[in-house]
Amino acid sequence: MDRFSAVSTPIVVEQPRPPQGDPDLLLDVRDLRTYFHVMDGVVKAVDGIDFSIKRGKTLGIVGESGCGKSVTSLSIMRLLDMPPAENPTGEIWFAGRDLLSLSDHEMRKVRGSEIAMIFQEPMTSLNPVFTVGDQISEAVMQHLDVSGREARDKAIESLRVVGINNPERRVKQYPHELSGGMRQRVMIAMALSCDPKLLIADEPTTALDVTIQAQILELMRKVQDDFDMTLMLITHDLGVVAETVDDVVVMYGGRVVEQGPVDDVLLRPKHPYTEGLLASIPSNGRRGERLNVIKGTVPNPFNMPTGCNFTPRCPFRFEPCPKHDPRVDDPGGPPVACWLWKPAPGTSGPAPRVREGASTASGTQTASGEA
Repeated sequence: MDRFSAVSTPIVVEQPRPPQGDPDLLLDVRDLRTYFHVMDGVVKAVDGIDFSIKRGKTLGIVGESGCGKSVTSLSIMRLLDMPPAENPTGEIWFAGRDLLSLSDHEMRKVRGSEIAMIFQEPMTSLNPVFTVGDQISEAVMQHLDVSGREARDKAIESLRVVGINNPERRVKQYPHELSGGMRQRVMIAMALSCDPKLLIADEPTTALDVTIQAQILELMRKVQDDFDMTLMLITHDLGVVAETVDDVVVMYGGRVVEQGPVDDVLLRPKHPYTEGLLASIPSNGRRGERLNVIKGTVPNPFNMPTGCNFTPRCPFRFEPCPKHDPRVDDPGGPPVACWLWKPAPGTSGPAPRVREGASTASGTQTASGEA
């Protein structure tokens, strides 16, 4: 009998126990897995990831498109379409509660009031047939016990907080009457209207010009300080990460490959994928030279490589890489999923950092480390 078939005996689900860890942790994600069932097979969009955010801090999640960043945020918010998505598995502890164990009714109370999200494209997130004031007021009335007039006043105040001039007039306007930067400010105002503890921003500066990007990022820093919020920033822009976050999580193929304080990860990267991302950033010092790229392509999500899923593109791959999975789960080693930094099964120690085909004193070094 498959897992989608009905069972005749009742199943007793044991409620998870809250973690006994750092009391400053606001969000603690443990072994989160989110799979999608489609006609061509199963997509492991998020495949066993772990990370945490302390109260008042900023965490950045970076990686190429399709690595699982947005699915991670939607799993936390429990906004996935099911089907094709499965119920996420693992644990998502937020303020002492496992969000995956809450009922839909309980989760609706958390979503918007305690955890708010800024989506990637504001024009597709705002309803074109309602004014921005009506949309913000609706969110306020959904979560706070206030009248319509009080909700309207709250909407006006939220627009004023995010730097929109003449908010009394703007609340009467429709999304198409506002610029892209103004619409993104409206989304931030809507997210802030119920004073959430955690704000998730999914690439909030996408499709905005450089000047407006800087304004939006500065605004997010300001409201985080003013409201003592915790921020989870999803982006592919490492420049934004360097300026904004305290800690960073690097994702590839639905897995975490490296994480730690932003200075450690960006100044002293350990995983070859993180190194490749940093080397791909254009700089004035390399003007006129060819841009660095990570060779190869993102693997087929229906047929992910075994072992380390970065193996086909890694210049340092050697024998254990396609056979054994180096997850970020070794408390005795650095928080990086790479056999260059910890002993692989069947080896005596970490591999030497020798690129595939590089020359050594004794001859030519191959991918497997044989001369």
